[in-house]
Amino acid sequence: MSRTSLIVYACPVGPLATQIEAYLQQSQQNYGPNSAHAYMPHCTLTGFFCDKESAIPHYIHVLNHILSNDLSDIPSPSITIQQMAFQPNWHGLILGAEWLKQLIVSFAQQADSATCTEPLRLKDWLHLSLAYDFSPADAPALQQMATELIDITAPVSWELRFYQRANNSEWTCHKSWPLG
Repeated sequence: MSRTSLIVYACPVGPLATQIEAYLQQSQQNYGPNSAHAYMPHCTLTGFFCDKESAIPHYIHVLNHILSNDLSDIPSPSITIQQMAFQPNWHGLILGAEWLKQLIVSFAQQADSATCTEPLRLKDWLHLSLAYDFSPADAPALQQMATELIDITAPVSWELRFYQRANNSEWTCHKSWPLG
């Protein structure tokens, strides 16, 4: 049977998400595509993992179960934006959410699909990429654009999302859960 790529993200919604999307669009128009343009704005919580498509309901059930048990423990804000960071080959938001790291550990422990042949790779560095793999010459202009278009204090809510990716470009969000 064929296998499919799956992943768990935390995605921003609201005014901050709109600002990030405007930045991504304008940066692509002005400086060409970089690797951040291949994805929607997100914080990666697991690496891609492969399983049969028939296992998707199992993963969704596990996330539903964990979230229904832990929903009262979600702090406010659910994810904090610690800073906007600019490194030579990466620009983005540094995020904080220890509870979310624990939630994903619980997911990895409970998502024991018999058809998944490798352990889930959990992400420890919580961040949202604005730009990476860009021309070094564009770094100052991309940084200036980010600081002009994105206000990290803007209102934002977050959603936990379970995605399937096919052909490296077709994304299906099978389920999303509000995180506050």
